[in-house]
Amino acid sequence: MAFDFKKEYKEFYLPPRKPGIIAVPPMNYIAVRGAGNPNEEQSEYQDSIGLLYGIAFTIKMSYKGSHKINGYYEYVVPPLEGFWWQEAGKLGVDYASKDTFQFLSVIRLPEFVTPQELDWAIAEATNKKQQDFSKVQWMTIDEGLCVQCMHLGPYDAEPATIEAMHACARQNGFEPDPSNSRLHHEIYLSDPRRTVPSKLKTVIRHPIRPI
Repeated sequence: MAFDFKKEYKEFYLPPRKPGIIAVPPMNYIAVRGAGNPNEEQSEYQDSIGLLYGIAFTIKMSYKGSHKINGYYEYVVPPLEGFWWQEAGKLGVDYASKDTFQFLSVIRLPEFVTPQELDWAIAEATNKKQQDFSKVQWMTIDEGLCVQCMHLGPYDAEPATIEAMHACARQNGFEPDPSNSRLHHEIYLSDPRRTVPSKLKTVIRHPIRPI
């Protein structure tokens, strides 16, 4: 059976709707940087999704070709994730000003994928798809101590969930910890093209520090 990160690491991908404190270890990702309104057609964000999945599935399906990755095991491609900000050093986002969004669009990598294997995947995808994948980069992100919970509903309704998360953090002796590297983080468990807004499931995570 293929390894499924969501099932094996439920504490990171399937948290309860009630906010809780969690320590997140460093994880490796493929990442694409961009800016602008993610809802616009042919936006940098929409382009980033295609680039990430092109590389993710090149790695996943590598075992069927001649290139063999040391330590490879079959797995389910992890869900799409995003780190979002608008103003350096300020945690959270203003949903009414989507044109000012900046983002890191990411997909988690299995531990057997090295930077060298990513270089191979980029070259392989570029050759096969005749598309430029040079924006895809390797990234290790160490989130550390965070507050997180499951948000059910449209993305624009997230502020109420975030308010509850920050209240939970303060009740437990922590406060939000915004910086240029500790960002508003979302993990998308639903496909918005196929899911009505009221049923969207999104993990929201914010960094915290002791008060």
